[in-house]
Amino acid sequence: MSHSKTSYVCLPCRASYKQPHAGTHRRLCPGCARPLVHVGSAFAAPPRRDRRAWRTLSVLLNAGVRFHKSCCGGPGYRPRTLREVRERMAYARATGEPFARSLVRCGCELV
Repeated sequence: MSHSKTSYVCLPCRASYKQPHAGTHRRLCPGCARPLVHVGSAFAAPPRRDRRAWRTLSVLLNAGVRFHKSCCGGPGYRPRTLREVRERMAYARATGEPFARSLVRCGCELV
């Protein structure tokens, strides 16, 4: 029986790799030998040349947001631009909600 693959990214190289999930085994980037970040099986990498998208992704990953499949199929809402991230940061500061939770909240819920 084959194991499903999940995504790992290297933020400095702006590269994504699909590999079998190895539990606690650390994965290293083949380009720079830095540790890869496990992002989940529902991740779709932005183009390598899209620096703004990778910057947004970096903010999400550093806040602890991942892209795992839910019972409905996808990971749910994730901000795609730095503007959306800034709006959610302001919402989190104003309401006291944890930053990671405000990042994955649907835009229609921000009032």
